[in-house]
Amino acid sequence: MLTEWLRLGGPAMWALLLLSVAATTLIIVKLWEFYELRLHRQGYAARSLDAWQRRQPEQALAVLAAESSPLASVLGYALRTLGESGLDEVQQRERIAQFAQARLEAMRSFLRPLELIAQLAPLLGLLGTVLGMIDAFQALQAAGAQPDPGLLSGGIWQALLTTAAGLVIAIPVMAAHVGFERVVERQQLAIEAALTALFTTPTASAAASARHAA
Repeated sequence: MLTEWLRLGGPAMWALLLLSVAATTLIIVKLWEFYELRLHRQGYAARSLDAWQRRQPEQALAVLAAESSPLASVLGYALRTLGESGLDEVQQRERIAQFAQARLEAMRSFLRPLELIAQLAPLLGLLGTVLGMIDAFQALQAAGAQPDPGLLSGGIWQALLTTAAGLVIAIPVMAAHVGFERVVERQQLAIEAALTALFTTPTASAAASARHAA
């Protein structure tokens, strides 16, 4: 069946097949990446901040070192930055913000290609349909004064195969893209909440302890 559809759909159907393989690969890669980051685990942030507030920077960093999520790496970087000498608060906040932005951008890797595939698939399917319709009407014209209506209807449904294929690809890919973006947004919110809690808590003594521990 697939081979027959590829034959009827022509080059556009083959291009859609390649897009579907690429999209499936990207989705699997992102699912595995997010699974490895253990993004659902966020309770450690409160424990780390609690240790930091109790002036135990070594314990706070140890809690974060056991995690691999962007939240853990950003919060750990923030604690180490607060312990550095020679930086005022503005410089500290700027460095932390840049690091957090870099980690979030890393989470968004491959999301743009997924979005592009979701946009291109319906257009490519429509292009295949238009080309198929042109072939169908050319065949109808070549049939002369008494064309077979079945010839036209058969050409039309064959041409519509590519549009259907484009939509079948685009809908789940777009859903996956939106889901991945939501995961990144939730991680961003968690990072912002943790940094807000960190910067709104007195840290002068804790910073001195961190410099001593370093």
